[in-house]
Order: sequence, then C-alpha cells, then structure tokens
Amino acid sequence: MSRILNAASLAAVGMTVVPMLLLAEPGFATGLGADANTPTILLPGAEASPTAEAADPSTPTEMPVDGNAETDEQLAPGSDAADKPVAAATLAALVDATPPPATIDRELRCLAGAVYFESRGESLAGQLAVARVIINRAESGRFPASYCGVVHQRSQFSFVRQGRMPKIRESSRQWRNALAIAQIARDDRWKTQAPGALFFHARYVSPGWRKTRVAQIDNHIFYR
Repeated sequence: MSRILNAASLAAVGMTVVPMLLLAEPGFATGLGADANTPTILLPGAEASPTAEAADPSTPTEMPVDGNAETDEQLAPGSDAADKPVAAATLAALVDATPPPATIDRELRCLAGAVYFESRGESLAGQLAVARVIINRAESGRFPASYCGVVHQRSQFSFVRQGRMPKIRESSRQWRNALAIAQIARDDRWKTQAPGALFFHARYVSPGWRKTRVAQIDNHIFYR
C-alpha cells in the first residue's frame, strides 16, 4: 500500500514540474533552479544543488568610464583652462581662432584701423609688424602714450586726414583679420619678424633715413 502512495506522490510532483517548464520564457528555463526566484523542487532522495554565492555588498563596483564625458574643468566657466590663450601652429591659424570682441574700444579700433589702412593688402606677418610699430611707439616714451595718440599724430600716417580715419568696411574679411591681428599684437601672442621697429615705409620710396634697418616684409621696410 505504501508503494502505491509513493508512486502517486512522484506522479503528482512530475505533473507540477512539466507545466512550469512549459510556461517559462524562452532562454530562462536553463536557469530555473539556480538563478530564478521560483523555488527549486526536489524529488525524494535528491540532493539540493549549491546556491549561488551572494555578492559581497562591501566590494566596490566598478562603473564604466565614458571617454566622451566632460570633466568639471571643461565645464566650469572662468577656469584656468578656459582662460589660457589659444595655441596655434601658424599665424593664420591663430587669426582664424581669434574672434572679434563683443565691443571694440577706441584704442583697439585705432590699432586695428592702422593695420587695415596701412597693410590690409600685405601678408599676416606684414600686418603684425605694422601693429607692433604702433604698440612699440606707444611704449617707447618718444611718441604719444596711446595707440590713438600714435595713429593720429600729425604727419605720421598718410591715411589719417584732418585728424580723422576714413570709414572702414567692417563687413569685410580684411577688417576681421585686422581686428584679430591687433588683438594678437596687443597681447603679444605671436613674435613679429621686425622686433623693436618704430618706423616703416613702402619699398618703392627712399626717404634716406639714417636708422637701423630691422626687416623687409612684403612691400614694407622696417627700422628702429
């Protein structure tokens, strides 16, 4: 009689397991005993399978590093990295990387205006040399102490007429370059090819100056 009851119990257990396996999601049945939350069904006389070892909550978990994530230094306005001057391999690249200022003060306008009218047809190196002449004069103690004072000094620059600068075509590429060159020269961000120059003239004239020649760049000769 006891054998009949044991056989009936085994049949009942088998009937319970089969529907559970049939109803499980694809790909999940292989982990039914070890990984699923469904309790493991043990047949009489079978040994329990070892349970998976629980993760130690004290073990730190590594988070994936996102190589594209911006750091706080990159995001923080006014940080040292943001305040560093733009680095460039060539003067042309530096000019392209130097945007026009939000507002142009009078001194910068005078400096850029001199670059525009005296050398906008020259190379960028030639324009930078002209800008440095204005700055060198303002710092020399031998000329007016401001850029506007140097540019508007009587009988110094031919483009100044009756103490006034002609109208500038501010939408032109030449003016944008002149503004960039003026900022670069003012901030001493690129070395000039005519260091220390205080004077220059067009190559096609011979004023007979008894001054030290520094360099010839494009159509201008520079002296100190």
